[in-house]
Amino acid sequence: MENLLQATKSHVDKVIMKLGKTNSKAASEMRQKIWCNLQKDHPDHELIDPFPIPLVIIGSKYDIFQDFDSEKRKIICKTLRFVAHYYGASLMFTSKSEALLLKIRGVINQLAFGIGKSKSISVDQNKPLFITAGLDSLSHIGSPPVPDNDIGKFHARSPMELWKKVYENLFPPKSTNTLKDIKDPAKDPQYAESEVDEMRIQKDQELEQYKRSSSQSWKQIELDS
Repeated sequence: MENLLQATKSHVDKVIMKLGKTNSKAASEMRQKIWCNLQKDHPDHELIDPFPIPLVIIGSKYDIFQDFDSEKRKIICKTLRFVAHYYGASLMFTSKSEALLLKIRGVINQLAFGIGKSKSISVDQNKPLFITAGLDSLSHIGSPPVPDNDIGKFHARSPMELWKKVYENLFPPKSTNTLKDIKDPAKDPQYAESEVDEMRIQKDQELEQYKRSSSQSWKQIELDS
């Protein structure tokens, strides 16, 4: 998620900068809209860095996540809340539940058509999180999940970097060697989806069959000539 957000932010920043050279008013309005989800008197106004475009972070497969160890759920929820709040994003969990899907649709409709913004909020780690952009705060989220006397051990240059280091200390990322071994992301087990995988296998088989038949066709042409 980190790499995707950084790449997207960099690209959008470049687009806005380029727009500013030809239409400074439009570029200025876009920069101002970044802060529209956060009230001017919000206590975290000077501590966050809103994403340049509306952002929604969706945690899917809540039906699986709810069975995680309670302490792990707490840490993951706090970290996601911090990331979402720091970027001025909405955060919500979803599953096959129709009620949760309706909430997601409501947020998407609000972003797409400007329909009234939802004021409902759910921050209970034992329930699906639902936090619309601008409704959370650092004081409610709390400090990173690490003893106060250990925070100094994490040499971080920003709150985001501190939270990242604390999270990776608790949930070590996969080694780069492991990631390099997976040349095709579609075959990465962490992205496994049974129906999608079955479709992928079928398409791979069709592709191989096409290659074989194409090869035979060309050989036949060569023989005929």
